[in-house]
Amino acid sequence: MILIKHFFLSFFLSFFLSFFLSFFLSFFLSFFLSISECVVFRHGDRSPIEAYPTDPNKESIWPQGFGQLTELGMKQQYELGKYLKRRYTVFHSCPFHHDQVFVRSTDYDRTLMSAQANLAGLYPPKKSHPVSPGLTWQPIPVHTVPTTQDKLLKTPSKHCPQFRELMADTFKTDAYQQIIHSYKDFIHNLSNHTGYSMDKLVLRKVWKVYDALLCEKSHNLTLPEWATSSVIATLEEIASFEVVSSIIHHRREEKARLAGGVLLDAILRNFSSAVKRASPLKLILYSAHDSTIITLHAALNIYNGRLPPYAACQLFEFYQEEDDSYSVGLFYRNDSSLDAHELVLPGCTSPCPLDQFTDLTRSVIATTGKKSVAQHKM
Repeated sequence: MILIKHFFLSFFLSFFLSFFLSFFLSFFLSFFLSISECVVFRHGDRSPIEAYPTDPNKESIWPQGFGQLTELGMKQQYELGKYLKRRYTVFHSCPFHHDQVFVRSTDYDRTLMSAQANLAGLYPPKKSHPVSPGLTWQPIPVHTVPTTQDKLLKTPSKHCPQFRELMADTFKTDAYQQIIHSYKDFIHNLSNHTGYSMDKLVLRKVWKVYDALLCEKSHNLTLPEWATSSVIATLEEIASFEVVSSIIHHRREEKARLAGGVLLDAILRNFSSAVKRASPLKLILYSAHDSTIITLHAALNIYNGRLPPYAACQLFEFYQEEDDSYSVGLFYRNDSSLDAHELVLPGCTSPCPLDQFTDLTRSVIATTGKKSVAQHKM
């Protein structure tokens, strides 16, 4: 009997000390080293942007129509919010406060809804809900601006003459034309199958076909016989090549200053405010698109050439080191079943000292004025 008591006492003490040390170390590291976080994420699973002319799966089969967040997408974002809550336990153990959290989304249904689903997982009510007891959701503001005015999270494309000119120059290069020519037969067959002209396919419609087939396949819809796994893989190759060509090849820094560099500037300005204690913000969330993450990675020169999946997120963690210096950690989560993995800014260590991080990205920074874009609460 005495041995049993000693066993349980030893087990309890061992468990308690292990739990306490783990909690204390987590709390100590988060509270004393981490000042603020910025999270840029892609919306959750959605329906296709459009159907190709011969597509048997028309818009009517999608409950909310084209380009809308699906129930799976809502679940993905809710799970991402819970993941962020676990990762940043100290920051989010307190009730939501508007001075500490800022959320901005592009002005699309799927990104606005993704932000709301994410926040439902990140900030569940701490006590009985004042509106309705048992309601496990609380309203949290999500800010946005009209799409045509969004210079922070939207790729400039057709709204920026300078960016259009850079893209046109890229598509005229011999390197681009040679690669596209190598797919000439494939694109010709694709034109016959989809009803798009070859000219339209070369001008961004290849991606639209890939997107439609990928969405339909993931939702177990019947695909036409020509849409084999090999065809879909080739479509992904072309889509990835077009993305890399658009942002990496040919005058990368100039493109980055007009796209990802704008967002990077806003992120660094908020970290600078944290250093000066001028801003109480602890967390900034940006609900956006795959293009947002791609152009941000291009600005950082860390893009791996792969299209970000739904609910992919880029984490920026800002630390205060023991010597009172500051540094930035980069983490990318592109698999919802895994933890975020560390990324290293070329030419630096991880985490990267803030001064060095700023110097290394200076060539792609597009300044937006004295006040961070993220803090203009629309």
